[in-house]
Amino acid sequence: MAHGPLSGVKVIELSHIMAGPACGMLLADLGADVIKVEKFPDGDDSRRMVPPRVDGESAAFMILNRNKRGTAINLKSEAGRSLLRRMLATADVLIENFRPGTMERLGLGYESLRETNPGLIYCQLTGFGTTGPYADRAGFDLIAQGMSGIMSLTGEGPGRPPVKVGVPLTDMTAGILGTMGILAAYTHRLKTGEGQRVETSLLEAGILHTAWQSAIFFATGSSPGPLGSAHPLSAPYQAIETADGWINIGAANQANWLRLVEIIGMPTLGDDERFRDNAARMHNLPALIELLTARFRERPTGDWLLLLEDAGVPAGPVLTIEQMAADPQVRAREMVVEVEHKKVGKTRALGTPVKFSATPARVNRAAPLLGEHTREILAEYGLAPAEIDKLIDAGDVLAA
Repeated sequence: MAHGPLSGVKVIELSHIMAGPACGMLLADLGADVIKVEKFPDGDDSRRMVPPRVDGESAAFMILNRNKRGTAINLKSEAGRSLLRRMLATADVLIENFRPGTMERLGLGYESLRETNPGLIYCQLTGFGTTGPYADRAGFDLIAQGMSGIMSLTGEGPGRPPVKVGVPLTDMTAGILGTMGILAAYTHRLKTGEGQRVETSLLEAGILHTAWQSAIFFATGSSPGPLGSAHPLSAPYQAIETADGWINIGAANQANWLRLVEIIGMPTLGDDERFRDNAARMHNLPALIELLTARFRERPTGDWLLLLEDAGVPAGPVLTIEQMAADPQVRAREMVVEVEHKKVGKTRALGTPVKFSATPARVNRAAPLLGEHTREILAEYGLAPAEIDKLIDAGDVLAA
């Protein structure tokens, strides 16, 4: 299984749902040995986020937990906590996304763990961070999208209901930021031997995405509102209806704008004072989009894409997930792959989004069954088969 730039790095993942599992998944894709320790006795809550199921297994769980080995440990028992401390004594990284204070109550907080493992990188993912007036609150992507300002920016326009981004944006971004923090801390440890605590939150992950709109507010004192698919600073840069669907047009700079009006047969728009430069186009955006929509509705998306691609104007279709998964570029970049699941057999997964020339990342293991690797993992920590059986019989661990 050794592969990737993080081959040899030992990660213990104590997390559930999305942010923590996404962080562990990315590290596993890069070659780290990620041991997912699930709660006892039912495991990660995403195992119950159904439907859909694939042969009885949660599709939600499988999508974020590939490339990991799995066990389940009863942290309510002293034997279970002692076993986890034994594992953490030699771990390089711990990932957890419990509510702040949970790990401390279990005797597994950072200050306690660093006494026996000073090189440990302890990554904590929370809803709002570990400091400040909201530190004790539970966090969810929906709540973070609202409080970060994102939901004030999405939707069709002023006066319409707020709209959540369709994907769990803050959860996944927090997982990515956690991965970034771990890699930075690991680089520091390579230089000094010193571990540290790394933390981020769903709220901070959401705020990060408001860069353009925050820039507008800082400059003007006014909070931007929803623009549909339009850009707050450039035009035309949005989805436009065609004869059979929608097309995204990215003619944001002047050169692309002038190429666009030529290729669609409306060169006079390039001389129109209302659209002479980006500032004028932004000021007259409704009129601009009305004119462009009338023209683009005359032909299907595929025809426009051929013309725009030949002219070098950035454009792309609005695809469904099914269409995305079948797209030749997605396939060429191996962003949809097949893995072998112990119960399900061959199943599809998303590929790894970072490519390496010397140490390629790979998806080569499906998500584990609950407790699938318990015996294998505990044996690696020096437990004899009889000791493992005793822990299983006592309800301190679970084995598939």
